[in-house]
Amino acid sequence: MVYYSSNGYNEAMFLVGILSWWYGRGWNDRISIIVQRIYSTSDYFSVGRLLMTLFSPYRQISAGSASGSIDAKMRQMVDQLVSRLIGAFVRAFMIILGLVVLFLHIIVGSIVLLLWLIIPLFPVFGLLLSVVGWVPKWF
Repeated sequence: MVYYSSNGYNEAMFLVGILSWWYGRGWNDRISIIVQRIYSTSDYFSVGRLLMTLFSPYRQISAGSASGSIDAKMRQMVDQLVSRLIGAFVRAFMIILGLVVLFLHIIVGSIVLLLWLIIPLFPVFGLLLSVVGWVPKWF
């Protein structure tokens, strides 16, 4: 139960509590959420691992060594070359896609943090604009 006093002390303390949470723990929690989302995306795309295995064979059909005629050895070499090229193409595409998604997460996270800082100021701006006499024109 909240008791209201005539001097507005409780209202001021309530506002101070909200703002201290908003710019303190709330700010830290928001940063943690954004960083966790970036780490999760980085882990999902595994850009570092994909770079390390860029030219590794991709779902290689014949993994064993070819013994026998030169024709069998040449066929295995071409199979491995094609498998490595397909693997490099698929991994390069996933690396590019992962970097784009990480970049978008960083941009959106930065915008969210900027908005987090200025949202408490919106009522003040609205009050100032109403005192000045500015009224939005809605279509």
